[in-house]
Amino acid sequence: MSNLQLRVVSAVVLAAIVLGLTWVGGLPFRLLAAAMACVIFYEWTRMSRTRAAASLGFLPEALMLVCAGAVVGGAPAWALMLLIAVAVAILLFAAQMRGAGQWEPAGLAYAALSGISLALLRDDDSGGFWAILFLFAVVWATDILAYFVGRAFGGPKLAPSISPGKTWSGALGGALGGVIAGVILVVFAGGSVSVGLILIALLLSAVSQAGDLFESWVKRRNGVKDSGNLIPGHGGVMDRVDGLVAAAFALYLIGWAFGGDHPAGVLFSV
Repeated sequence: MSNLQLRVVSAVVLAAIVLGLTWVGGLPFRLLAAAMACVIFYEWTRMSRTRAAASLGFLPEALMLVCAGAVVGGAPAWALMLLIAVAVAILLFAAQMRGAGQWEPAGLAYAALSGISLALLRDDDSGGFWAILFLFAVVWATDILAYFVGRAFGGPKLAPSISPGKTWSGALGGALGGVIAGVILVVFAGGSVSVGLILIALLLSAVSQAGDLFESWVKRRNGVKDSGNLIPGHGGVMDRVDGLVAAAFALYLIGWAFGGDHPAGVLFSV
């Protein structure tokens, strides 16, 4: 099996699992979000952990497990955010005392917010289901169109010092694809097209691509090609969800600011 075929098979299998758990929602989806956060944190520390950071012992992992447990337990948003803030503050203090640098606290914040954003977006109602599907549609379409448009048209590089393969043509093609996919999903769910909806989809597409670049910078900063090797043909979990988790956090913030009781409300009211 060629590498391309392996990538396609892995992507289809992963998509089927994720969509299935998204449909079920509740505890199974919270378990997925928590597991994703834990793997992201593992891959982050595997790339960046120094000898000094190792002197923190099991503290970073213990704090990550506490955050993941709160996600699985279905704690409310305010409690989850407070828990992350306290956990990161503890790790910042410990890292400062040990001279371990700031990669561990940063990784904890990145991983925990990733899992919490997904869990809070899904919630346990139909609105959460459609919010997650909207997120998937925008991010996945952005990834796919950015890849194919970039390969087809090439042109100036988007951020050559961080990710030499990405082009402006790919970024614009991905943004267009993300907007179209998001609009189609909302219309299918019974919503209507508006300028606000288009702007949200465009923003999420841009944030998704920024999240991808951020992860590329982290890898380049630490001298690695992939965040891990858990997914055949793709590398690590961070390599596949970098844009997704950034966009998930952005969508949650948008929903929290404008959507009322649930982040999904903003998609059907703008």
